Amino acid sequence: MSQALLLSNHQAEVSRMLQLVRYLRGYGKECVLAPLFKCLEAAFQILVPLVMASVVDEGIAAGNTQHIMASAAALIAMGVVGWVCAVAAQYFSAKLSAGFGTALRDDLFAHVMSLSRSDVDELGTSTLVTRLTNDTNQVQDGVNLFFRLVLRCPITILGSIGAAYLVSGTEGALFVVVSAIVFLLVWLVMRVAIRGYREVQRGLDGVLLSTAEQLEGVRVLRAFGREDEERRLFNGLLDGLWHRQVHVGDVSGLMNPLTYAAVNLGLVVVLYVGGISIQAGNLTQGALVALVNYMSQMLVDLLRFATLVNTLSKSEACARRVNEVFERVPSMTDGELSADGLSGSIEFCDVTFSYPGAAAPSLSHVSFSARPGQVVGVIGGTGSGKSTLASLLMRFYDATSGSVLMGGRDVRTLTLESLHRLVSIVDQRPRLFSGTIESNLRLAAPDASPDQLEHAVGAAQAADVVAAKGGVAGAVEQLGRNLSGGQRQRLSIARTLSREPRILVLDDASSALDLATDARLRHALASEFPGVTQVVISQRISAIRHADLILVLDAGRVVGQGTHEELRRTCDVYEEICASQLEGEEVRHG
Repeated sequence: MSQALLLSNHQAEVSRMLQLVRYLRGYGKECVLAPLFKCLEAAFQILVPLVMASVVDEGIAAGNTQHIMASAAALIAMGVVGWVCAVAAQYFSAKLSAGFGTALRDDLFAHVMSLSRSDVDELGTSTLVTRLTNDTNQVQDGVNLFFRLVLRCPITILGSIGAAYLVSGTEGALFVVVSAIVFLLVWLVMRVAIRGYREVQRGLDGVLLSTAEQLEGVRVLRAFGREDEERRLFNGLLDGLWHRQVHVGDVSGLMNPLTYAAVNLGLVVVLYVGGISIQAGNLTQGALVALVNYMSQMLVDLLRFATLVNTLSKSEACARRVNEVFERVPSMTDGELSADGLSGSIEFCDVTFSYPGAAAPSLSHVSFSARPGQVVGVIGGTGSGKSTLASLLMRFYDATSGSVLMGGRDVRTLTLESLHRLVSIVDQRPRLFSGTIESNLRLAAPDASPDQLEHAVGAAQAADVVAAKGGVAGAVEQLGRNLSGGQRQRLSIARTLSREPRILVLDDASSALDLATDARLRHALASEFPGVTQVVISQRISAIRHADLILVLDAGRVVGQGTHEELRRTCDVYEEICASQLEGEEVRHG
């Protein structure tokens, strides 16, 4: 039963490896020429000891200078041709492996981008980064080495054994024994090492995750004086990864000395037996020189073969991790209908949503509707489900039960591309990319005219930001590090407005703005984009008090909905929020 299970697992791993062969399409010529030139190089290498034997027996022993010169010329010619073959094989191998790696990374990145947020959350961002970079590079290196050595090593080893048999049957049998011993050693070492490589990759995922978290939260760590504690935790992860790498290195490091020991012991036996044969007149001195050369050749190629197996073991472990991503079927399927031409109406019909593995739903039985052009305010405490509601509007996740309608149609029936033309979001954490202000604005609307961009910047109250940077050609550093939080938020709002969506979701998008700028922003949105349906998510009463409909969320449930005045009379939670933010007359007359 256990043997059948092991066989099944091995077949599954081989199947996963073969799945990546499709990325060699278009490189058929290189797949043939690379190993072919390596085979030619190996063939010339196998002939060299025979020529040397002839030099010793027929040239040096007989004093035949002409034969020696002719043999030397032949050796030089074979060396030049072998070098040309080696360079050609390297060129074709590099070309096909680079093309393979490029196609693999492109396809893997496209597949990751097709996954839903829940899929990415489950897999983990750090492990996806590792698989897109380190793992694909390891697989690419394995492909390069495979096409260079997959035929060369066996041909050289088998050719050396065959040639040794031609020279002396007894010595040839010794070559077979030595080869069998080395192959057994390689198999035993790799059986242990391949499991270690998988552990190393998992440890690398943990280190990358910790690095990303600490770099992103470096200000918080410094504010609370947690640098030493985080450094200690990070060093613990590094130590664990170091121990795994050292263990794998120790195991893999046994391969070369064991191979050297086995082959050199075989060489000692060859010299001993060969010396006896020469004394008995059964073997010539040239033949013994050829046997020694063949044993040396076999040693070098057995070491190359061990390196190939070592690299392929790493590549197999990495290919397995890459295929795990490919095997992840997106949990959300794209719809078939276009959202183009739909109105900006929104309707939640008894929507409940739970994150994978969560103990309780983040939203429970949420129902509301908004007509085109209306402003919907969403307010509630931390963890009440506000951002989850925004994610459902964008269809980053699908509702566990119930339905979300846009323009009267279920978002699950609409294509994601057209849906995101209909509805756009400004996240609570603005993300800008290195480049210029204009390049960031055009991420949302590549074909927008300069007037559209100027209009969006003005409405987002970002004109002063653009002017301070010298216009839309002003530089933006990675993640907008050369901008303040409020400046980043305003440029993010401008980027979304440049797309001119019919539904605009502002997920706490003005939290870093002062009250006066926030008020001007709300006025500009109302006056310059009157037909756009707005969903304003905020913890500020001032940001949503003038909305046509306000939803009050508490623990994932709608505990009140209506206008500002209505909720103050009917919703205790809303009244508590008002009392904590507004004062005196502002509460009474707000």
